[in-house]
Amino acid sequence: MNTSNSVQTGPEQSARTFTQISRTPFISDAVAKHYDSHCSIDSRFRRAARILQILWMRDQGIPNAAVEERGAHLGSYLRADAAESGRNFISPQVHLLALREFLLLREEDAAVDEDRLMTNTLTSMCLVANAFGPLALDTQLATAVFRQMLPEFVHSVERIAFEHSPGRRDDRFLADRSAFDVAVHITTPDGEAGIVYAEVKYSEEMAGPVARWRERYDQALKEVRLYKNPESAILRSPPIEQLMREHMLAQLSVDHGLTSRAMFIGIAPRLNRRADAAFRVYANELAPIDSDDPTRVRFQHFTLEKLIDAIDVAGDRETADQLWKRYCDFQRVYDAALAVIAPKARGSEPPNSATATPAADGKSKTRSRKADSRIKRTHPDGQAGVSDPAEASNG
Repeated sequence: MNTSNSVQTGPEQSARTFTQISRTPFISDAVAKHYDSHCSIDSRFRRAARILQILWMRDQGIPNAAVEERGAHLGSYLRADAAESGRNFISPQVHLLALREFLLLREEDAAVDEDRLMTNTLTSMCLVANAFGPLALDTQLATAVFRQMLPEFVHSVERIAFEHSPGRRDDRFLADRSAFDVAVHITTPDGEAGIVYAEVKYSEEMAGPVARWRERYDQALKEVRLYKNPESAILRSPPIEQLMREHMLAQLSVDHGLTSRAMFIGIAPRLNRRADAAFRVYANELAPIDSDDPTRVRFQHFTLEKLIDAIDVAGDRETADQLWKRYCDFQRVYDAALAVIAPKARGSEPPNSATATPAADGKSKTRSRKADSRIKRTHPDGQAGVSDPAEASNG
């Protein structure tokens, strides 16, 4: 990957590309129960992601919540004392940032579920803190990352805001509580102030629920001039309508002079096929944008793996490694499942070149991820038939 325009945060290092397996491992009920992760409504991706979180918790020595704490047993939830001490975050610094940005100094009327943030390892809210927290704490690192991802739009990153809306319940915008996971305030290569608004998904199934439809949405759909057909039923469908609301919000922030330039991006793991499909379907609803009109807000989507790779190339290998192991190392889930269904096997073979897929574009040297072969064989105390409703709809 060419990083000639990037700001290096440490000694110059050769680029690596994290290698993702070709598809999400299928986790049977027996394997899910073995790892205290059985939830009957989980999608294929979320079921595998739940096991990955449990393996990560075991690595870190983090105790999970008992039945009496949650009314059901899922090993992917932190015990109360572990949650209170910030063990859901990749570092003490990110924990303190999360307390400040999501709780103490959050915007008025922000929709923040403190319990989910602190105790649920699968929530995308915690992923946002873990992935963007180190960038918020180091704008030089953030600059290097976003110059790679959006080289034509970002010259430098000035600051990062979390759970942000340019105007909650404001009639000039959408008259609702729509907000972005992240707002990255930047300076463009032309010296203009701009914002990269981001929506981040992890284990979400993109199935709703949808927001209550408002008359203001119909007005804004025509006002923002972003869509081929503002009357399209696809824009109102459960996987798409959140992206539509946020993109309109981004465009309205430019139209009302809150920022000179803006871009709206989506981020999700490559193996979360439903999120990837939603991004692609949404992009297909957008009208072409005149390259001579800088006031139009463009949409792009990236894999979580690409973001992690950009952090690695920017020089923060420790954070990249932590994020990869926690959120993207599905080879390890494959190995853990195989250890249950074929316990006498010597071990799984890594994917060959036909099944392994680089996590991000580029010709950089690959480095394989070795899974921990010491899988604990414990018997579950119980199982859960449903997951947290907030998790099911919003990760």
